[in-house]
Amino acid sequence: MSLTLLPAVDVRDGKAVRLRQGESGSETDYGSPLEAARTWAESGAEWIHLVDLDAAFGTGNNRDQLRAIVKELGDKVNIEMSGGVRDDASLDAALEAGAARVNIGTAALENPDWTASVIKKYGDRVAVGLDVRGHTLAARGWVKEGGDLFETMAFLDSVGCSRYVVTDVARDGMMSGPNIDLLREVAERTDAKVTASGGISKLDDLRAIKELADLGVDSAILGKSLYARAFTLEEALEVAR
Repeated sequence: MSLTLLPAVDVRDGKAVRLRQGESGSETDYGSPLEAARTWAESGAEWIHLVDLDAAFGTGNNRDQLRAIVKELGDKVNIEMSGGVRDDASLDAALEAGAARVNIGTAALENPDWTASVIKKYGDRVAVGLDVRGHTLAARGWVKEGGDLFETMAFLDSVGCSRYVVTDVARDGMMSGPNIDLLREVAERTDAKVTASGGISKLDDLRAIKELADLGVDSAILGKSLYARAFTLEEALEVAR
């Protein structure tokens, strides 16, 4: 089975950045988000993971930049949008901009009824981001605790969630390898598909994630590893296939 790879473009103050462990203020600046997204599209990406960090942290938004990326590249690649999607207005804005899929994070923890209603309405166009420390969820740009991972999953499974994006916060942006045990644990407890996120630093990490394909781990988000040139997207796609 092949693994779908989603190169990430995280946007803060209009620039493409990477954070360490999701912490505001730990940004490394990588320039133009549109240039970054173009690079991944030209390198063969079928999906791009776009994150509005300002919307996630509540410090504004980068909606215009994200919209420009979708406008230029949306017919070439599928775009998954994430960051600050917490109500009808922000969800509608992302879908109207042309996102193929939208990730809901904090809202799934703080407003479960709304989350259930949008999963029912939009089906697999909505994924839920599970950002985890141990078995405790992190919310609001990872600065608040959000409850027990498996209790939350039990509810989301019951309302038909079709995909989880699972991030081990401690490993995100740290190049320390993905949390394979966590990914396995999540995948074994749900029929939903699982996207791996955080910590990928070498091609062997992708091979390890690929071994979980039979459990439903079918995709992985690539961030720091690509920007730090640990490997190229072309090399990663070769392994993923």
